[in-house]
Amino acid sequence: MMKEALLSSARRDSQEQNLVGGSILYPGFWGLVRSELLKLSRQWTTWILLVLVLCFVAGIYVIELTVPSLKDDIQHEPLGYLAMQLRGLDILRIFAGIFLIVVAARCIGLEYQLGTIRILLARGVGRLQLLGAKLLALVLVGIVTLALGIAEVAICSCLLTLLLAGNLNALSATNATFWHDAGLYTLAVASSMGISILMAVALAVVGRSQTFGLSAALGYFPADNFLVFLLYLGFRLTNNQFWQDVSAYLLGPNLNIMGFVVTNGHLPSTGAEPLNMHLVDARHIWLLLLVYALVFLTISLVLTRMRDVKE
Repeated sequence: MMKEALLSSARRDSQEQNLVGGSILYPGFWGLVRSELLKLSRQWTTWILLVLVLCFVAGIYVIELTVPSLKDDIQHEPLGYLAMQLRGLDILRIFAGIFLIVVAARCIGLEYQLGTIRILLARGVGRLQLLGAKLLALVLVGIVTLALGIAEVAICSCLLTLLLAGNLNALSATNATFWHDAGLYTLAVASSMGISILMAVALAVVGRSQTFGLSAALGYFPADNFLVFLLYLGFRLTNNQFWQDVSAYLLGPNLNIMGFVVTNGHLPSTGAEPLNMHLVDARHIWLLLLVYALVFLTISLVLTRMRDVKE
């Protein structure tokens, strides 16, 4: 059924190539973007995973209802309480990243695995044009996911406060520093989601199949985080600082602490941390993300441009 849907979409794209006044009209870029969004919206996997992401984010606030000390925190430290409620954004970073990795790997991998990419290329769609349309469609999905997550965090935080305190007076404790940190934290989450998309696309382009793309992309960050443990063992066995320093250049651990670092420790983070935190600051993390983003994007562009589609 999935193959027939993709083939049908590919044929609709190809129908844009018609003779008008003796000239050939090739499929337009924005038409390709709409087509990719249509394909993603018709896959049940997309909607099921999105609902699960929102459920996991809401789950953290349901758990907080059982914490007896929160009511006192609202009364005596409302600003600290509100800052801790932004942990919902960190949960969003984790599970939205998984969601976008799956969607991105399927978006690229299925095209190769089902052979529909040959129809599109044969009808005049450029390889880089198609890749660009897919990337833009995935970015739009990421933006929508982030917007839904932010709205959910805000609603759940207010509902939790209302249930515990009976009012929303705690919101009056917010100040410019809180909103500045919240903005940086949101930017960190958005950056993590963006790099997850680029990583999944790059690995799917390398493998040119949904199976390889999903397996490699879903295993990337767990392997990255587990490598911190192996580097720690290396340090303990050799007492060489080199093993701790290497961990500061791993993508996963830097994403884990990004929100914490960019807000100067005001907001929480989740996951394995680099072993040598002295090497890690906001500038280090932003530059590292830029390097990884360029590497992933270059891999996708070069392999898409250079390799023929023969199978």
